[in-house]
Amino acid sequence: MAHPVSYDATTENFDALVLAPQGELVVVDFWGPGCPNCDIYAAAEPALLSELEGARMRVVKVNAYEHEELARRFGLYGIPTFLLFRDGKLLGKMSQYYGREYWLGVIRDHLPTA
Repeated sequence: MAHPVSYDATTENFDALVLAPQGELVVVDFWGPGCPNCDIYAAAEPALLSELEGARMRVVKVNAYEHEELARRFGLYGIPTFLLFRDGKLLGKMSQYYGREYWLGVIRDHLPTA
C-alpha cells in the first residue's frame, strides 16, 4: 500500500485538491518559511505519513504567506494550522503542531472508515 500523497496548493488549484476529492481525508497544512513549528512538522512529516500507510488521505500544503487569501478564507491567525476536510466539508482544525501522538490521534479519528 502507498503512503498518503502530499501536494502543494495554490489559490488556483486549492478547491480541486481539497474540496473535490471524495471518500478520503484531506489534511491541509498551512505553513510558512521561517516558522519554527512548521519546520518541526515538516521534518516529522515523512515518518508520520509512513505510519498512515494505506490510509485514504492526502496532505495538501499551503504556504500561508504566498496565499494569504486562502488563510483569510478559513480565518487562520497562526501557523502551522491544519484543516481537516472530507467530501468537501470542513471537519476540524488543529492549530500548531503538538507532536507525533497528538497529530496522529486527530488524523486517525477523522479517517474514513470502510
